[in-house]
Amino acid sequence: MDDLTKSRVGPGPLSQSQSTMLTTLWLLLCFALPVQESPFPISCPNRKQCQLALLSDNDIILHCNAPGAQWQFFTPLKTTWASNFTTNLNMVTMLNGSLLIKNPLPSHTGIYNCNDKDGKKVMRYEIDFQDVITLHITHKDLDQKPLQNESLSLSSKQFVFTQWEPWQDCNQCGKPGERKRLGYCYIQESLENVMPCWLYLGDEKVWSNRLRPEMQVETCHIPCTHIYAKYVVFDNFQLRNNVGSAWLTCPLGSIYRPVFWEANNLSLTWKDQLSGKSISTIMDSSNGGSWLQVFQSAIYRCFVQRELMAQFNSKVNVDPLKFLSSENSKQQPEAEETQKENGNSVFKGLNVMMLVGMVLTVLGCLLKQFHFSRRRERNKMFLVK
Repeated sequence: MDDLTKSRVGPGPLSQSQSTMLTTLWLLLCFALPVQESPFPISCPNRKQCQLALLSDNDIILHCNAPGAQWQFFTPLKTTWASNFTTNLNMVTMLNGSLLIKNPLPSHTGIYNCNDKDGKKVMRYEIDFQDVITLHITHKDLDQKPLQNESLSLSSKQFVFTQWEPWQDCNQCGKPGERKRLGYCYIQESLENVMPCWLYLGDEKVWSNRLRPEMQVETCHIPCTHIYAKYVVFDNFQLRNNVGSAWLTCPLGSIYRPVFWEANNLSLTWKDQLSGKSISTIMDSSNGGSWLQVFQSAIYRCFVQRELMAQFNSKVNVDPLKFLSSENSKQQPEAEETQKENGNSVFKGLNVMMLVGMVLTVLGCLLKQFHFSRRRERNKMFLVK
């Protein structure tokens, strides 16, 4: 990640010192971390228990407002639930008690109990992580049809259908955009017994082309309203010679959020991709288009919930030193290469110094605050005496 610029943050302007501090912190984070997706928060409004269907391979956070919480995971079997701790390697309990699940698999389908530090149950989630690899995608403008309802015969007669989520917001305003909605596989055995497919089936060995989630897309057009922009990431990419392509990741992108891409100010749409018209880019359907595979150089920009998140510029393998003096470049190629290597070393050294300086500053502030707190505590003890 090479550069970063600030458009505007929040409802009011920042002071120059605040702007400098935030920009420095963002730069340090950019050097340390790759651009990646953001986990999608999940909660049960006004309830302590809920049953949900979600998609695999998409990070989520299960809300639980219980600092020091302990989480339990149970796997669904044919007749009961079994405790399972072997799949918790991708699950991290956060400081506020919530649970971060990275790249959930279909095998992570089950019950998630959140208990407080005293062992009292606070939240219970029954989650079916449906396999995103089998996602069935259709576009209404192309007259593509969703999956039809089917019957499933096990020990009794079951009815398989898709339960659709509400449409997400339009991913663009002021000009034609697209919006999507997700649909999950559900099984109904009776009016009272309706469950997500794999919570219902457990470890039952059943295969059917109907037992899979869906995503439906349609064209939308809405007027623009004022949206406060946040920090925009500027990054460079380079096409790999052996493949002739590169992958771009939209920050904060998620299959659960509206994501929009454009190349050289031209919209990239699911309609073009599903109809075969788009050959220079591919939006990854497994994460709702948050990842983009590109096959040619261009300026790519991505938006999340109609907010500009990042711009990606293609790298050009041109040495800028050769434009300083064409004659010297021709006569002294070795000196030119030395200057280039020295420049890169200095730039890398400055980056390391910035990072070390920031870490030392933070440690110094913490140490100073610790001494200040200890001094206040001693003063209080002296006054008591």
